[in-house]
Amino acid sequence: MEIFKTLGLFVVTAFAEIIGCYLPYLYLKEGKSFWLLLPAAISLGIFVWLLTFHPQAAGRVYAAYGGVYICVALMWLWAVDAIRPTVTDWIGVSFCLVGVIIIMYGKQLIRNI
Repeated sequence: MEIFKTLGLFVVTAFAEIIGCYLPYLYLKEGKSFWLLLPAAISLGIFVWLLTFHPQAAGRVYAAYGGVYICVALMWLWAVDAIRPTVTDWIGVSFCLVGVIIIMYGKQLIRNI
């Protein structure tokens, strides 16, 4: 159950980071309103705050989070940019998510064998 809590927290964290980066992208590349930078800054603040909820060492959390971020970024690609991920995208994400579990819970998994 803890694995699902951790993955869920990582997913919410990834969305906060992606929104915090996507809004300035819209302002800079697409000429959207300057005011998008305010919710972007708030979203990035939430992103940092959410990373503090993990009991693991910061470096381990950042490494594992990266794998979940990749998965959420592909979902964003599909939902927002309307570009369907390829089979190789999904294979790559699968490897990343296995890596997340190994990084975050590898010691516990090995200990229980």
